[in-house]
Amino acid sequence: MEQETRQPAEEFRPMRRFRQQLSREECLAVLAAEKRGVLAVLGDGGYPYAVPLDFWYDAENDRLCFHGAKTGHKLDALARCDKASFCVCDQGFRRPGEWALNIRSVIVFGRVRPVTDAARTEHICRQLALRFYPDPEAAEKEVREGVPRVLCLELIPAHMTGKLVNES
Repeated sequence: MEQETRQPAEEFRPMRRFRQQLSREECLAVLAAEKRGVLAVLGDGGYPYAVPLDFWYDAENDRLCFHGAKTGHKLDALARCDKASFCVCDQGFRRPGEWALNIRSVIVFGRVRPVTDAARTEHICRQLALRFYPDPEAAEKEVREGVPRVLCLELIPAHMTGKLVNES
């Protein structure tokens, strides 16, 4: 895979509530475990456009991968400006004796590019299908039928931050 230039971390704000900050390993664990997040791009007329998406975190290549239609608001926005953020929250947990949820959230900032390689597109679609379909046969059927109709996207991280928030 070709090398991309990453923005220096100093271009991003430090997290204000630093005591709640998650380590990189904790952030990656959230990305590996969760299946859905919200992609935010600069939409029509300068309005933010945030869309919920299924995703797969490709740890080997450090990419967030998505699939979707070959046309639409998201792609029009990304054609104008490829910068985006992606937010993922876990399911939360309660500490013994507490009523409030503790929720881990991760925000990844970076640039989104379309995947143009057919083999990579198929690989991404297969990984996504394996996350959602009940068995490998159903996943393979979806890959065979769906790959020709989809466009895969990769978010190349430039900065990632995460935090643990207690709802109380």
